[in-house]
Amino acid sequence: MPTLFAWLGNSDLRASEDASGTDFGPILMALETGVYDRLVLLSDHGQQKTQNFVAWLSGKFTGATEVRYAKLRSPTDFEDIYVAANGAVSATLSSSPELPVTFHVSPGTPAMAAVWVLLAKAKYGANLIESSREHGVRPVVVPFDLAAEFLPVASKQADEALAHLVQGLPPAAPEFASIIHRCNAMKRVVAMAQRLAQRDLPVLIQGESGTGKELFARAIHASSKRKGAPFVAVNCGAIPLELIDSELFGHEKGAFTGAHATRAGYFEAADGGTLFLDEIGELPLQSQVRLLRVLQEHEVTRLGASKSRKIDVRIVAATNRVLPEEVRAGRFREDVFHRIAVGILALPPLRAREGDLNLLIDALLAQINREATSQPGFKHKTLSVGARNLLLRHVWPGNVRELHNALLRASIWAPGEEIAAEDIDEVLSLTTTGTDDAILGAALGDGFSLPDLMADVARHYLDRAMEQSRGNKTEAAKLLGLGSYQTLTNWLLKYQSTKAGTDGA
Repeated sequence: MPTLFAWLGNSDLRASEDASGTDFGPILMALETGVYDRLVLLSDHGQQKTQNFVAWLSGKFTGATEVRYAKLRSPTDFEDIYVAANGAVSATLSSSPELPVTFHVSPGTPAMAAVWVLLAKAKYGANLIESSREHGVRPVVVPFDLAAEFLPVASKQADEALAHLVQGLPPAAPEFASIIHRCNAMKRVVAMAQRLAQRDLPVLIQGESGTGKELFARAIHASSKRKGAPFVAVNCGAIPLELIDSELFGHEKGAFTGAHATRAGYFEAADGGTLFLDEIGELPLQSQVRLLRVLQEHEVTRLGASKSRKIDVRIVAATNRVLPEEVRAGRFREDVFHRIAVGILALPPLRAREGDLNLLIDALLAQINREATSQPGFKHKTLSVGARNLLLRHVWPGNVRELHNALLRASIWAPGEEIAAEDIDEVLSLTTTGTDDAILGAALGDGFSLPDLMADVARHYLDRAMEQSRGNKTEAAKLLGLGSYQTLTNWLLKYQSTKAGTDGA
């Protein structure tokens, strides 16, 4: 019993209401070919409209019609469409696995058509057709097959899974899925990182401190063919200068004073896996020479040893320096740079990630709450509106790491369950570096408000003037270049400064 699956579209509804009877609509046009004995009709149009259509269709199609209603949040919601369509096909084939099925891509929305293509090519091996007044009914040829692992699951990640499919990306490792982002800049970086993960090449990750360079390095390793082998992370800037070569390349017993035993270095520890060289720009030139030999020859010689050892290590390096400038200044070897900078990822700072800050605030606070659940006196923390606004206006020169630390401190200091604006203000005041970035570098969008920023500046200087004048408004007005203490009073009232002061000189 050849079966046609189709969504009920607006064109079909209009055809059923056409008094002239000349408009068939995509579904009836396909059924009129006589190929199909059965129609499985998926509908999100409501029971009355659907029944009216089925009644109209019954006078023209003698085969069986089965209606399956679907509750979609939106006719373009991939997740809901996938669940409904896959459920309908699966239920039909459960009793007749060999039943020939065809999916009609013309009725409904483009999202519905996309899901039919996915199901046909990746799961059910179904035929695809389209129909129109101009060309009639004809097969849809999709010149490629899809692996079933690309099918979206019934989860919030369905849209992302479809995006991966369109971009030709492999399924995301959990580590990539844990990188919280929404902005296009991060989407591009994540997509590039996923592609690099599949190639066994050196990768250089560039970005400011706190942007998540190690998070990306771990995700690349976990998505690569080396994922079952060691991932060894080394902070090159944290190793004492005199121990760098020993730590990286290892040493033999007696190689130097204090070398009481033979010790393998980080390269040997990472053999077969990935070595993450964080802050590689801090390596001294002498160590860079030894590193170059390892990269060229794929072998390492321990300090004090006469023979080298073959190793198989993938290098992922990271730096917050601009290495081409370091090369020009003679602080970093050009040959080493070209060896490690085969695949380059540039992570955007948080202030450039439009739309991501709110997501990160919620995700990090949820993480802090989870980790603190078992601690004595723990209270689940939420953010007040004022506290969130302060976080959204801050520029975050320390990026995601600074945001996490600020939320952690605020959650500790806030006495109640709600983190207030005062808690955030106190946390930020302790970590302010005194630069102009907080004002001139504030990210636009995502909670940015020019009036609020100007009010913050006004409050800051009003408070400073009142403190310096010890509350004397006449003196404070002079410090601020205001004509009189009455003008200053108006400013204090307008911006609700906490400094009341006195009127007299």
